[in-house]
Amino acid sequence: MNTNNQGISVLVASTLAFMVCFAIWMMFAIIGIPIRETLKLNDTQFGLLVATPVLTGAVLRLPLGVLTDRFGGRIVFFLLLAASAAPVYLIAHATKYWQFLALGLVLGVVGASFSVGMPYVARFFPQNRRGFAMGIFGAGTSGAAINMFVAPVIIASFGWQKVPEVYAAAILVTAVVFWFLTYPDPGAGKSSAGIGQQFAVLKDPRVWKYCQYYSIVFGGFTALALWMPQYYVTEYGLDIRQAALLAAAFALPAGVLRALGGWLSDRFGAHSVTWWVLWAAWICLFILSYPRFDLTVHTVTGPKTFNILVAPWIFTPLLFVMGISFAFGMASTFKYIADDYPHSLGIVSGIVGLAGGLGGFLLPIMFGSLVDLIGVRSTCFMLLYGITWVSLILMYVTEVRRAPILGDMARSPNSAARLSSTNHDARR
Repeated sequence: MNTNNQGISVLVASTLAFMVCFAIWMMFAIIGIPIRETLKLNDTQFGLLVATPVLTGAVLRLPLGVLTDRFGGRIVFFLLLAASAAPVYLIAHATKYWQFLALGLVLGVVGASFSVGMPYVARFFPQNRRGFAMGIFGAGTSGAAINMFVAPVIIASFGWQKVPEVYAAAILVTAVVFWFLTYPDPGAGKSSAGIGQQFAVLKDPRVWKYCQYYSIVFGGFTALALWMPQYYVTEYGLDIRQAALLAAAFALPAGVLRALGGWLSDRFGAHSVTWWVLWAAWICLFILSYPRFDLTVHTVTGPKTFNILVAPWIFTPLLFVMGISFAFGMASTFKYIADDYPHSLGIVSGIVGLAGGLGGFLLPIMFGSLVDLIGVRSTCFMLLYGITWVSLILMYVTEVRRAPILGDMARSPNSAARLSSTNHDARR
């Protein structure tokens, strides 16, 4: 089989495996709702429950990125899949809060599959197609939407305990399929740098800047994918199936359209795509931040009170747009990395993925704490609004003042290449 066909096979198998991993990683977003009712959890406790798997997935991204550079993505990814089945299955037999937290920490390893698959897939493609390939792989985050479609049906038919049992079987089958459809990693063991040299990239301020970007586009996506089903249940009084279906309006485009974000990043440059999608998310979050409130107007005929809220028919399309924005932002951030660190993809993607994963872990806990403290459910969007604003300021200070933003695209067929060169020089 030629190299091109090998690359396609690896891309398809890795994307499928990552999709299954992400569905399992987001499992508590759905089964956590009946667990919460059974255990009588408050919002902070629920936030910790759904976020616990994200912590392990975040922490392990860095070491697994290093192992991928050393031993290759194929063997690391396969072992990760095979080892995850047991803790996933045991979730069905947990009865106490601490048991759910402990098993959540163990099964969270599936979330680290991103920092294994991303460099593994990238090494099979030339640089001018790498952004698109990584975007397709990143579309595996649509596993969050698949979880929202599948888990409520299983819960309605068999109870929530059946969900982890089905998912455990699915990940074992995925491990076998992955092994037979993939090939040895062409970049395995080629880096001659020691561990200290590999971690020297932490001294590069660009890495920390990309961590900031990813903490909002991926961390925000992960946190909202976990939080939105129960948000619809508590804010709008919907049942679990209706809530999951509407929440999928956010999770599905954030996964499926990530490949388009990769293509746009190849075409227009990572900088331009990231800049505009952060603005789109900022606008959506500004509107979503408004809480339900009553407005009393004193008229000539007496006071009139209006109940004002962001209705579901407004709320859901805004979530949809924000999901697209985060999808493009996730792809463009890793286009930055692929361009700037072609020989250190594993370690840098691990570092940036760690930052994004930590954002996905901390944000749901902060969402719950803010609700318990203030009593306003839309505070989750207020928090994300502030973080997005920080990212926009950082990008303006470090990049926008020194680089064009799509302005040259319509005037010259060679402008995309000039923009890529300009952005690269600006980041230096």
